[in-house]
Amino acid sequence: MITSALTPRTDEPASSLLGTLAVERASGALSTESGIVYLAAGHVVHVESALTPDLGDLLTHSGALAPDGWWQAIDQAGRGCRVGRQLVDSGHLAAGALELCHLGALFDAAYFVLAHDAPALRFRPGVAHWLGAVRPVAVDTVLRESRRRRELLHRIWPDPAIDLAPLARVVQGGTVDLPARRSRTLAQVDGVRTAAQIATALACRTFHTLVELRRLAAAGLVVPVTPAPAPAPASAAPGPAPRPAPSDEPDTALLRRLLHALEAL
Repeated sequence: MITSALTPRTDEPASSLLGTLAVERASGALSTESGIVYLAAGHVVHVESALTPDLGDLLTHSGALAPDGWWQAIDQAGRGCRVGRQLVDSGHLAAGALELCHLGALFDAAYFVLAHDAPALRFRPGVAHWLGAVRPVAVDTVLRESRRRRELLHRIWPDPAIDLAPLARVVQGGTVDLPARRSRTLAQVDGVRTAAQIATALACRTFHTLVELRRLAAAGLVVPVTPAPAPAPASAAPGPAPRPAPSDEPDTALLRRLLHALEAL
C-alpha cells in the first residue's frame, strides 16, 4: 500500500503509478512536473496544470458563470472542498453544464500531466482539491483519452515542441484563407506566447488550440521559436485582443459521450 509521500523524482512513470493507486482505491494528490492529479477512492476527480486554463477561467470567460458567482462559491465552500456542489446548489450553474466543463478542463490538464509519461514526483495521501468531486473518472479512461489526444496531435503534426515552446509565424507571400477558429489562433501567435498562453488569451480549451496550432504548423504557417542570443525586435507586437471562441461542437459531443458512458457504469 502507498501510505506516505513518495521520494521526489521516482523512476516510476506517472501513468503506471496512477494504475497502482486506482487498484488500491487511494485518495490524495499525485504531482508531476506538469501538474497534479487528484484522486478519491482510486478515481480521478480533478487535474490541474499551469499549462491549461483552470475551470474558473473556462466557466467565466465563456459566459456560463458570472465571476462573482465563482468567487462567492470559493469563499463559501472552498475550505470544505465543496465548491462544485455549491455552484449547483446555489443555482449559479446547472449540474450538466458544470460536469461538461469540468470534464473538458480535466482532460486538457491530464494531457499535459501525462504527455511525456514523466516520473511522478510525489503522492500526498488524503489531500483533496477545494473544488470537490464533480464527476469522478476512472483512471483507465483518463489514460486512454490522454493517449488518444497524443496520437491525434501526432497525426496532424509530429513535433511536440509546438505544445510547449513560444511560437512564431512564418512569413508568407499573399493571403492565406483559413477557417475562423484557425485564423483567430494564428492572430495570437507573436513569437512570445506558448500554446497555453494562446488558449488562455482566446478563453478556449487548450486541446482545441493545440489542434489548430499543429494544423498551422503542418501548413507551414507556425514554427517553434528556438532560443537565440539576440532579443526579439522591439517592433514585434502581440496579436489583437481576442474574442471568446465559439464552442467546439465535435469536442462537446465527445464529452457528452464520455459523460453518458460514465453514467452507464
